[in-house]
Amino acid sequence: MKTLSTFSAIACLLASTSQADVLVRFIEGAPKDRFVISADTNACAGVAKTVTIDLVTSSGGLIFDVTGQGSGVEVFQPFELTSGADKVTKASKLRDGDQVLTLELSQVSKDMPVSFTTDLDDTQAGRQITVSGSEITGAMVNVTQNGKMYVGTFESDARARVATQACAS
Repeated sequence: MKTLSTFSAIACLLASTSQADVLVRFIEGAPKDRFVISADTNACAGVAKTVTIDLVTSSGGLIFDVTGQGSGVEVFQPFELTSGADKVTKASKLRDGDQVLTLELSQVSKDMPVSFTTDLDDTQAGRQITVSGSEITGAMVNVTQNGKMYVGTFESDARARVATQACAS
């Protein structure tokens, strides 16, 4: 009976802390590559977050190619918010060859994602100007909210999922 009471108490605690996952998708395109940041659920959509995309550990040694001068190869595309700009309170300034981008967001929701375009190039072997989804494998996404950092990794399907405790205070 004591075991059942303990189990019930744990189940109640877990149920009161809602999970909201942040999803980041990379969509290779020509001439622009696209990132989409959204959430699995809108239950905690009002929670502010800082989302950092860190390409340092990507399998293709990816870099942001945002100008015609610098580390990028041939075609370049500047950083451009394409949806959800009203939710972005701050974005780090990208320089050509950077591998880290940080966005401060007032909220992340399922129905109204934040997306942006830019150009990525690989620094390993390959076509450099065309990045496949698998070349982003291993890149990290860090989500900071309520003073805590949560980490996810891009998989071979070009998606990173970060499990957070968005509703926990």
